[in-house]
Amino acid sequence: MTTLIHRGKRVEVGRHAEKRLEAEEHAVVNQTLGEEDPGDSKDIRLTLMEEILLLGLKDKEGYTSFWNDCISSGLRGGILIELAMRGRVQLEPQSMRKKRLLDRKVLLKSDAPTGDVLLDETLRHLKATEPSETVQTWIELLTGETWNPFKLQYQLRNVRERIAKNLVEKGILTTEKQNFLLFDMTTHPVTNTTEKQRLVKRLQESLLDRWVNDPHRMDRRTSGARQGGFRIY
Repeated sequence: MTTLIHRGKRVEVGRHAEKRLEAEEHAVVNQTLGEEDPGDSKDIRLTLMEEILLLGLKDKEGYTSFWNDCISSGLRGGILIELAMRGRVQLEPQSMRKKRLLDRKVLLKSDAPTGDVLLDETLRHLKATEPSETVQTWIELLTGETWNPFKLQYQLRNVRERIAKNLVEKGILTTEKQNFLLFDMTTHPVTNTTEKQRLVKRLQESLLDRWVNDPHRMDRRTSGARQGGFRIY
């Protein structure tokens, strides 16, 4: 009988610890962007998608590497993380059978507009979808990587160009036309190199100088990317 009581107490303690960790995880993922980041510029506020694209752009050429086939998924993942940090979505709670973060469903918390066209378009897709889909499925749907023709309506189109235009409006990029043999291509060279250097420095410090291997003590954006299961580098 004493042994059974001790086992019951251990199980109860384990459940309380798991609930506490889950609550902390949701607190990290769902923090809003209304608070000031100590490393953020006071003049320019970038979304996570804009930071990802800025890191991927070649400074002088103004386009991403033709061999980089991961940035499309990275941008869609950045959209989901940005929505989580703004308190619009959250991941489904962990069950007894733990799932990878990419296998957990994305739940809508609020459909209030964010003021960002891409984020609000994604919110409308999330609201119109029942039952809820997983993180991995949403990344595939938003990139158009689906064999289901009825799901193609969820694809976000011209994402890089739309994000680049936002960065042009913020004075970080400019717009040029370059001739590539048989066709002309719109490029967006970096004009505000200070902002990109600041971003690279912050990322380096988060990953190298101040790496604590604890998502609850990391910089909010770094921890948000980690909790979402995406790598932006």
